[in-house]
Amino acid sequence: MEIAKKFKNTFSTVPMLSWLLGTLTAVAIEYFWGYDYISYYLGLSKIPVLFGALIMLKEPMMIPGAIGYDLIVYVIPILLIAKTTAFFTNPVAAILEKMPLWFSVILHLLLFYYTLHLWAGINDYRNIIVRLTLISIILTISINVINGYQGEFSCSHPGFMAIGAYVSSALTLFLFANDKMFGTALLPQELGPWGFPFILIAGGIAASLGSLLVAIPSFKTRGDYLAIISLAFMFIVKSAVENLNVIGGARGMGGQPEYAPLPIIFIWTIICIWVIHNFVTSIMGKALNAVRDDEAASESMTVKTRKTKMTAFMFGAFWAGIAGGLFAHVIAYINPGMFSINRLAEILAMVYFGGLNSIVGSIVGAVSINILGEALRPLELFKWIIIPLILIFVMIFRPYGLISFKEINAKRLLRSKHKREQGV
Repeated sequence: MEIAKKFKNTFSTVPMLSWLLGTLTAVAIEYFWGYDYISYYLGLSKIPVLFGALIMLKEPMMIPGAIGYDLIVYVIPILLIAKTTAFFTNPVAAILEKMPLWFSVILHLLLFYYTLHLWAGINDYRNIIVRLTLISIILTISINVINGYQGEFSCSHPGFMAIGAYVSSALTLFLFANDKMFGTALLPQELGPWGFPFILIAGGIAASLGSLLVAIPSFKTRGDYLAIISLAFMFIVKSAVENLNVIGGARGMGGQPEYAPLPIIFIWTIICIWVIHNFVTSIMGKALNAVRDDEAASESMTVKTRKTKMTAFMFGAFWAGIAGGLFAHVIAYINPGMFSINRLAEILAMVYFGGLNSIVGSIVGAVSINILGEALRPLELFKWIIIPLILIFVMIFRPYGLISFKEINAKRLLRSKHKREQGV
């Protein structure tokens, strides 16, 4: 406890800008010297892809080397740079506080993205993990709108994701790709990247309209009935795409163009976080919370409960459709089995592990479960014993998740030393 207190006091006045510079320095050290020098002299055959977790599980004798690598490359540089640069980043942060908030946010996001891009660019495995994790963030935040802020228990998100994935895939293959299933492209392939955002939106709208099949009959009920109806919807969508040969049927659909590189997915993730944050903090979001806490009281206070719930449900489904479209163009292949009960279990694990009613919690849950799942991959079957056990302990000691009922406060997050000392 004493060590933790000293650490907190030492770094309490370090602004976010310093932490980002420290992280960028650490990633640059790994990018330029990680393989040829640091990993070589520590006896590692290659750069650890997930902070040494995979190496530790596959080759226990390499644990000291992996820990040493993390300390040399990440821990020491980040702490050292963060502390030593605070003397000039605090005045910079103070200047940024006088400027519009959006300017400071964009500046920090650009620095964060460059760091993430550099880290993911070290190898293809990292790149795919980062892209899939960002898509998981979109999925987790979108289901939190329904299961957290709305207070319902929906199991239909894999169905919404499937609708978005198949609609966007069919449109890109039909319009911009020479495909065996759809024939010659209708439009020049060069226009594909420019039309892709509109195709994603079309997939999201299709998922949103599909959500009406759940919302209209189920919102006359609550609790277990909604869960049953939404679960049935997921299986209906899965069975439908399995039996539609025009979109590949059980064989699936492949050959999607590479329209979802890391920059595109990062932009969509930031847009999703910003839009959903504005939604849940708006009048509609407050009405949603009121309906969750007491529907009868909300109705008596002139809140249109049915309209509020259906709006939130369609809104969450829209972003699940966007995530499905991005997922299809990252993997470049989809089949009905990808949107089954296993996908539902992953999505629910992320949202309940991170925390309900919290965008921050959704981000933490998505990142944690994705990285944990990849880190424990060498354990194979035991991986699906360890992760559920962790979830059980979280549910016992933190019933609402690790970070619940906490919203993003960019102004507080980016504040300078002066503001921190004032407690602003």
